[in-house]
Amino acid sequence: MEDYKKKCEELVRRLNEASEAYYNGKEELMSNYEWDALFDELAALEAETGYILPDSPTQNTGYEENNGEKEPHEFPALSLAKTKQVSELQKWAENREIWLSWKLDGLTLVLTYDKGRLTKILTRGNGTVGTNITYLKNSIKGFPLKIKYQGHMVVRGEATISYTDFALINDTIEDDDEKYANPRNLASGTLSLDDPEKVKERHVHFNAFTLVYLEDKLVSWGERMKLLEDEGFTVVDREKVNAQTLPEAISRWSAKVESGEMDLPVDGLVICFDDTEYAASGSVTGHHATRAGYAFKWQDVSVKSRLLYVEWSCAASTISPVAVFQPVLLEGTTVSRASLCNISEMERLGIGKECTLEVIKANKIIPKCIAVTEAEGSFEVPSTCPVCGAATQIRISPKSRTKTLHCTNPDCTAKHVKKFTRFVSKSGMDIDGLSIQTMLKFMNEGFIKEFADIYHLSGHAQVIRQMEGFGEKSCDNMLRAIEKSRQVHPVNFIYALCIPMIGLDAGKKIIANGGFQGFLDRLEQERGFEDIEGMGPEKSGSITEWYRNEKNQTSLKALLKEVTIEEVDISAGEDGKCKGLTFVITGDVHHYRNRDEFKAYVEKAGGKVTGSVTSKTDFLVNNDVQSTSSKNRKAKELGVPIISEDEFVMRFGE
Repeated sequence: MEDYKKKCEELVRRLNEASEAYYNGKEELMSNYEWDALFDELAALEAETGYILPDSPTQNTGYEENNGEKEPHEFPALSLAKTKQVSELQKWAENREIWLSWKLDGLTLVLTYDKGRLTKILTRGNGTVGTNITYLKNSIKGFPLKIKYQGHMVVRGEATISYTDFALINDTIEDDDEKYANPRNLASGTLSLDDPEKVKERHVHFNAFTLVYLEDKLVSWGERMKLLEDEGFTVVDREKVNAQTLPEAISRWSAKVESGEMDLPVDGLVICFDDTEYAASGSVTGHHATRAGYAFKWQDVSVKSRLLYVEWSCAASTISPVAVFQPVLLEGTTVSRASLCNISEMERLGIGKECTLEVIKANKIIPKCIAVTEAEGSFEVPSTCPVCGAATQIRISPKSRTKTLHCTNPDCTAKHVKKFTRFVSKSGMDIDGLSIQTMLKFMNEGFIKEFADIYHLSGHAQVIRQMEGFGEKSCDNMLRAIEKSRQVHPVNFIYALCIPMIGLDAGKKIIANGGFQGFLDRLEQERGFEDIEGMGPEKSGSITEWYRNEKNQTSLKALLKEVTIEEVDISAGEDGKCKGLTFVITGDVHHYRNRDEFKAYVEKAGGKVTGSVTSKTDFLVNNDVQSTSSKNRKAKELGVPIISEDEFVMRFGE
């Protein structure tokens, strides 16, 4: 018995340490696959021996320790019972109507509304006490601040960050201690930040998965979710099923994940009863209610394959290893690559120069190496950067003691990928198909070293078409977008150059005072830009200092050989219909392609566009004239006229 107790205690310790890291945005200590296996082993031991520790993960809901004011939940946020067997779900459902939905992998939040207003946001915490993060209400998308329903209402949902945004954010973080293991880890870390603006930048989205409480009697779970949808919440996808149709539905939903269709992170499915009164009548066992719902976790399928080689790719300042192995069929798709994260993870797994890898798809999406057998020899760490060829350096994180590989060249192209992102953005050269991840691939292949190299990617088309994630169509679309960008507006071109402190507004002022040739003349003659209204010595000095850098001069001259700068007249219209008027534009537009085009017209017509309503604002343009938004309320308070876009066009249009 003593041996069993020691085993239980060791499993509890390891699982709790992993959970603490997982729930608090720290470096992942083990995969979900490993955690689930240890959890199942612990649950079996507890059932066999009856020895259950108070802090066992089978008895607790999580280990979230966010800083902030703690508050008790009005309604405990209990865990769901879990299974990997569809038959168990069918047995649980009996002959009642049930709903199938996603088990999203993020951070659970609880929202409270009173008299039609959002009054509180709590994190799930340990299920009975959470952290108050109401101060982030304007930083998270997916829920309204005001609703039509005037009674007391409590909504529970999952705050998530998409795989796309996760990859984008991680690729631009240079400090390895600040990188995140997965989207769930990033969501948790993000919602513990004190700065609402930083949270807003990370595109956290709330997905309501249940209406916990409503003063009115509304028994149907499906109708409750429809009510939330009608009130303006983003609501989790759902489908009404029964015990007989459940297996086919689960198979169909699982296929969506396997196909890569899902951009939101999910780690299973959830079923719940449509009859919420029946669901609430169950007992509480351990840390879950017996009828509240049931979570379905996919059976993790692993395959073995022989390692071919380790590929090292540079992103920001880190050079990361990727295992390339003999292609194998895994859960419906062929896989041949899996991230190895860093040198420490390679050492933990026991990667050899030659070895056999055991690979799974974490949450049915991301290939992950979980074990190594038949290892021979030692893996080699490259001594030079794959992008620029400079010497590499192994660094050990002072926090986690993790070993990572870095390029020592401060001018390495991969370290400046943010500049390339700005270059291809809509406000810059407007080139579709060149995400950060795509450009990093091209940099690691040696295709891109400076901006002008983008215009020579057609020379690598045959190789690009064979690269993972590319094909004939996507490659051709990208190349067409590059060719289209060769004709560029001078303001967008100046923005794309990534001159510090020089954005679109500064670009417009420069072009309005001498055109593009005047801009080049000022650069060559070092005349500065202080005489242009609104520039000042700081911005002028920034441009001059930028051009004095020989690399920037070379880059600009190379670019001018590839593109044609359009001849435009953007001088402020002295007799324009908007002359002397200040506008604020908010909400969606339909006459103009977007708000940037709308703003450009106003400025060309002699007007000005600002971001907030003040006593100096002449008109607020909002297609929802009756909106109760903060800008509409401010305009009414100050007596600023609110007009629709159609009215603007009628009064001030060409």
